[in-house]
Amino acid sequence: MTDARRYKYPLKLPASLKDTAARLAKEDGVSLNQWIVAAVAQKIGAVETAEVLLRERAAGARDGDLTRYLENAPGTAPAPGDELPG
Repeated sequence: MTDARRYKYPLKLPASLKDTAARLAKEDGVSLNQWIVAAVAQKIGAVETAEVLLRERAAGARDGDLTRYLENAPGTAPAPGDELPG
């Protein structure tokens, strides 16, 4: 973290999550706070990376692209468990 400012946030976790996070932090040899900060940073990175990737891929899409794919899809029944609720 390059920003020297720190903020306190009262985090309320279910006991099972707190216990598991504490165990994993201990296994990693870091404090629970440090482990949670790293976990949040990892999640932010994953979400932002996915957003950039999806925007880049969508940028090349043209009207009708999805329709053409759907029109070429086989007319088979969905696999068991994939049916729409009805």
